[in-house]
Amino acid sequence: MYRVELLIPAKDMATGMEAINHGADAVYIGAPKFGARQAAGNSLQDIEQLVRYSHLYGAKVHVTLNTLLFDDELEDARRMAWSLYEMGVDALIIQDLGLLNIDMPPVALHASTQCHNASVERVQFLEKLGLQRAILARELDLETIRQIRQQTKIELETFVHGALCVSYSGQCYMSCCATGRSGNRGACAQLCRYRYDLTDANGKKVASSQYLLSLRDMNRSASIADLLNAGVCSLKVEGRLKDVSYVKNITSYYRQRIDAVLEGMPDCRPSGSGHCYYFFTPNPNKTFNRGYTDYFIQGERKKMATLLTPKAMGERLGTLRQDTRGNLFYEGSAIIVNGDGLCFINQENTLEGFQVNRVDGAKITPHKPVSAFRQVEIFRNQDKQFETILAGKTAERRVWVDWDLEANAQGFSLTATDEDGCTVKQSMDITLQAAQKPEMAAQQLQTALSKLGNTSFEARSVKVCDQFFIPTSTLNILKKQVVEQLEEERVRHFYPQEVARQAHPEPLFDEVSYKANVVNAAHRKLYADFGASKVEEGLDQSRDFKGKELMVCKYCIRYELGLCSRQPEGRKVHLPWYLSDGTHRYRLEFDCARCQMKVLGC
Repeated sequence: MYRVELLIPAKDMATGMEAINHGADAVYIGAPKFGARQAAGNSLQDIEQLVRYSHLYGAKVHVTLNTLLFDDELEDARRMAWSLYEMGVDALIIQDLGLLNIDMPPVALHASTQCHNASVERVQFLEKLGLQRAILARELDLETIRQIRQQTKIELETFVHGALCVSYSGQCYMSCCATGRSGNRGACAQLCRYRYDLTDANGKKVASSQYLLSLRDMNRSASIADLLNAGVCSLKVEGRLKDVSYVKNITSYYRQRIDAVLEGMPDCRPSGSGHCYYFFTPNPNKTFNRGYTDYFIQGERKKMATLLTPKAMGERLGTLRQDTRGNLFYEGSAIIVNGDGLCFINQENTLEGFQVNRVDGAKITPHKPVSAFRQVEIFRNQDKQFETILAGKTAERRVWVDWDLEANAQGFSLTATDEDGCTVKQSMDITLQAAQKPEMAAQQLQTALSKLGNTSFEARSVKVCDQFFIPTSTLNILKKQVVEQLEEERVRHFYPQEVARQAHPEPLFDEVSYKANVVNAAHRKLYADFGASKVEEGLDQSRDFKGKELMVCKYCIRYELGLCSRQPEGRKVHLPWYLSDGTHRYRLEFDCARCQMKVLGC
């Protein structure tokens, strides 16, 4: 049976628990330190509680230790890894491969997408290192994923939803160069969301004050079956800084999409346990997004940037007209209510938004004056009614349990067996009385055992003895004890097994460039063990950015502007091109043979 994992981000324990409630098979969460989102660290105590809660549903907890580590940080990271292992986390997500050369616990290690897992050869190398999973580069198409699957046995994880880095992950040094804040160290300044001017070799402006590096968000919900058939086992949603409303909505949406796909794949099933009941209809257009792209997954190159704004515009509703007195009138089919957030692109080509103060038929009264226009497309980036729904209880998750109530010489016993085969049995010594109305007595017992309230379980079958009368209050006492024992048994059952990890060094490298991000002696030795006689220092340590590639992108500004070299008008451009944000200037190079764009420091 092939297990399919829906992997959801958790910025904190509460968000992680809601992800589990809404159908996540696994969550990933930041440790107190050394995670690639410095603002999303969590205490060990909170992580331990999340581990226990997740294991009740057969779900897993992956913890991020995915920053580059300097020599004086390795020991602290090692101690933290052991603490996480001892509390039962299921995997650690790492970027710094130097961790493999120190005393790490026998826990599953997943190679972060920051490891630049973008080729067959790279994933084969990770497999030789003894890693259990590779988190693939977002830029890979289905054919490349299939090739990796055919030539490796390591688990493959890929992103299906969320914000996109414009550069190959782990190969972006722009933030560190310009601000000193390193993306590889968890402190990216997100320069890809800045405005830039674009000039050509003659100093002529090609584009002015646009968000030329800002991409739409990923949405691959239409490609789930293709990804599974290509060999992916884990479908990952980005967003460890996203709020709980986002997590509820997106988790529910993907849970339902994946389950629909799995109905046609009898050899596949979710890796977690239980089933979810939803009290709302998920809609990914109603929570934060910059518009969507499937980002090369089908091998096609399409427009994917948000040149006018890096912010969320939300769902398109229709048009907004302004009369000569400044009154606003909406034309469209959606229902707009007080408190909704609306936005539009104004005449200065910037995003302008306002909150709805009052709705009177087609007339919309904003809470503040808006700039003058005749008619614009209007978008809703805050849906008041939807957010109110998400603020309440929106789902619950239950694990099937089968009950067997039997009489014996001392009284009776109650056995519970859940859908994963976990079984507990508890007996109670009482003097049994013969039932005067056996059928009614049996019905009362079945009803009592079927009521499981706010527990993790739902009765799938109930088998009872109908010869005896058992007071409901007495049965409820025993039922409570059995449920508590079954929860403990499930936590034990899903405690992760130790992972045997062994590297298989062989001569693979002569020299290793700065792009390997080597910043400690343990990482340097790892490459030496694989034959490297020279290992260049990573830029996060050397800070020698002159002439270096600060970004390598599959996204291309030339294509986005309709000036690709393979298009007739593309031949007229005067290269090189330069990006400028008013403080820094960057040179662009276009590797058309590989269909890549590079950003260099100037």
